[in-house]
Amino acid sequence: MPGSFEEVYAQSLNDPESFWAQAAEDVHWYKKWDKVLDDSRRPFYRWFTGGVVNSCYNALDLHVENGRADQPALIYDSPVTGTVKTFTYRELLDQVARFSGVLADQGVEKGDRVIIYMPMVPEAVIAMLACARIGAIHSVVFGGFAANELATRIDDSKPKLIVSASCGIEGNRIVSYKPLLDKAIEIAATKPGRCIVLQRPQEQASMIAGRDLDWSELMASAEPVDCVPVAATDPLYILYTSGTTGIPKGVVRDNGGHLVALKWSMKNIYGVDPGEVYWAASDVGWIVGHSYIVYAPLFSGCTTVLYEGKPVGTPDPGAFWRVISQHGVSVLFTAPTGIRALKREDPNGEFIRKYDLSRFRTLFLAGERVDPDTLVWAQEQINAPVIDHWWQTESGWPIGSNCIGIEMYPVKPGSCTKAVPGYDVRVLDDNGKEVANNQIGNIVVKLPLPPGCLPTLWNNDAGYQESYLDAYPGHYVTADAGYKDEDGYLWIMGRTDDIINVAGHRLSTGGMEEVLSSHPNVAECAVVGVADEIKGEIPLGFAVLKAGAAPADDLIVQELVQMVREEIGAFASFKVATIVKRLPKTRSGKILRGTMKNIADGVEYRIPATIDDPLVLDEIAQALITLGYPR
Repeated sequence: MPGSFEEVYAQSLNDPESFWAQAAEDVHWYKKWDKVLDDSRRPFYRWFTGGVVNSCYNALDLHVENGRADQPALIYDSPVTGTVKTFTYRELLDQVARFSGVLADQGVEKGDRVIIYMPMVPEAVIAMLACARIGAIHSVVFGGFAANELATRIDDSKPKLIVSASCGIEGNRIVSYKPLLDKAIEIAATKPGRCIVLQRPQEQASMIAGRDLDWSELMASAEPVDCVPVAATDPLYILYTSGTTGIPKGVVRDNGGHLVALKWSMKNIYGVDPGEVYWAASDVGWIVGHSYIVYAPLFSGCTTVLYEGKPVGTPDPGAFWRVISQHGVSVLFTAPTGIRALKREDPNGEFIRKYDLSRFRTLFLAGERVDPDTLVWAQEQINAPVIDHWWQTESGWPIGSNCIGIEMYPVKPGSCTKAVPGYDVRVLDDNGKEVANNQIGNIVVKLPLPPGCLPTLWNNDAGYQESYLDAYPGHYVTADAGYKDEDGYLWIMGRTDDIINVAGHRLSTGGMEEVLSSHPNVAECAVVGVADEIKGEIPLGFAVLKAGAAPADDLIVQELVQMVREEIGAFASFKVATIVKRLPKTRSGKILRGTMKNIADGVEYRIPATIDDPLVLDEIAQALITLGYPR
């Protein structure tokens, strides 16, 4: 491919078929494609139709055959259990091939669905790859999800079998999975024939005779099976994401496009070479875990880290840096909320300096917009580039990023840099017209989406079209708001719901959060728009202070209000803020701004199934009552 980023990007849009055909030469095909881009059923585009592949073969067998058999493939690091275990490519292949045999013995065949409801243990990765090996479609549900949420996913995907574990570990707390699983199956209309349960030493689960089977017993007598070739357009997995109606949407990922795009991304976006250690500090239940703990690093012949722990508290704010130093990590990918937690607990970086980070090269952040203050803090503390990039469950890999494997651009804190090759990103007003530079609008991607993105929703083409395509025909709607600047940099300012209208002024709550986070005592913050009789909406700020912050809360609030007034203007009507101990978040680190807004407005709301700690909502409600909300 051409050298400069602009050349690569131009080629990807001007001749996408040639561009992605060239990228596809880097993967193993049983049979080459008949057509690179099939547009015969617009807007349901498909990539590499006629091609035949196997994702597990590309992740494991190919590397064992080509000289990486004894290279570490997976490092399991669990500070909550005091365990570190390394699997070479040969060892991981052996485990996956044997568990594929277990699944086959239970009648699981190509096209069958398997739900995986597990903690961050190697067996979760093994189960995912084993499904891919035999052409089964896995659907990973975050371990510990509420029973009713698991039940809705069982009913939608109709799995032949569920793989689970006796428990997960959250910090120093044991979370029993089996009762949740049993309850979900009881609620669900669809009843899976079998459940395979990994009994962890921390808790033994009770088993239901005739339905539940022990992982270890099955593996002891399992015979390995070979890869099953599948069509490039066959589904690899279903990953459920929350829908606006409360009904989860089953995002489908196909085999061929996913394989090509993810392998391309490792070198060109993340700048990682085969043999290097890459760590995505996420969970296999989220899209980051699917793409960048399991598939992309293994497709690329890297060593991937599976971490069962937290940024802080397992045991201290040095946990991330210990892992990087101990395992020789070159690139870390995590969520901004994790870095904010480190900044709050270790503002001067004392724990960072305890470890040798000489092999560490780049920090990537995604999952939620990173405020410039946090990005600059991280850059200064680790003395390495910090790259804010932007993507979604639906895209499966980055939409906007500084592609350091092609050409690194200057970092502009607050921006994810430019659209990644393959993505024709536009900023439109509510009437579908492109807006001027530096003007906030709706972020969309002109169709066709590149390989690796969702081709549809599981058994729901109509829902796919309604949710993502109908609003702006010919474009995929990201539901994010932002703008492009004069240099073509993308600025993602938040979800479209986070754009508030204050007396006719369209304002970004993300822009206000930037101002609040620049206060020297603020560790993290959130701004939501709340109902106002006069102005329609007004902003309301929440701030969490850094450890050891000295000034009185009321003084800091006054300073925050004044800062927004000076930086954004009096027209923003930012007059109310409060100091809170913590913000409500999902387990993946996203702040639940919509739920906070509903509490303030006195609107009935559901406690999200993804919430990390429901008690935080009580604390937020109490803080709002003190401020006189709901009014």
